[in-house]
Amino acid sequence: MPREVRAGEFAHVAIDEHSRAGLVQMHDDERKGSAVAFLQAAVAHYAALGATKRLITGNGPAYRSRLFAKTCQALGIKHTFTKPYRPQTNGKAERFIQPCLREWANGRVWANSHERAACLPSFLNYYNARRPHSASSYRPPASRLGGNNLLQLNS
Repeated sequence: MPREVRAGEFAHVAIDEHSRAGLVQMHDDERKGSAVAFLQAAVAHYAALGATKRLITGNGPAYRSRLFAKTCQALGIKHTFTKPYRPQTNGKAERFIQPCLREWANGRVWANSHERAACLPSFLNYYNARRPHSASSYRPPASRLGGNNLLQLNS
């Protein structure tokens, strides 16, 4: 689900429902090509963590496109959509976006977009491996992943 961070910059966001391990990639737009590129990256990322292949997205045109549907089918992903005008159905992603904006994107004054983007991997590492979450008894998402997945979280 893309969020505009600055004019012309979109953060594509994914979150694992069980562990709440988050993934963010910056793209220039929120069109179907960017959505598919992010989907492929997210599938590879979460496969390394042992996550299942289920996906729930918003109802934007990129997610309703034939290209996105064909990519989901080719990757063996069960794709469903949020209910229109029901943000609760995408609450975990919305909850992940709040600290991303507060602690990373808007957490300080950046000299430029490149500087902010360069800090994204370290923020995600902190969020997934060390930041306590109330939903998991104040443990980080990595604590809910099977095995030792800290190396995969940092990739």
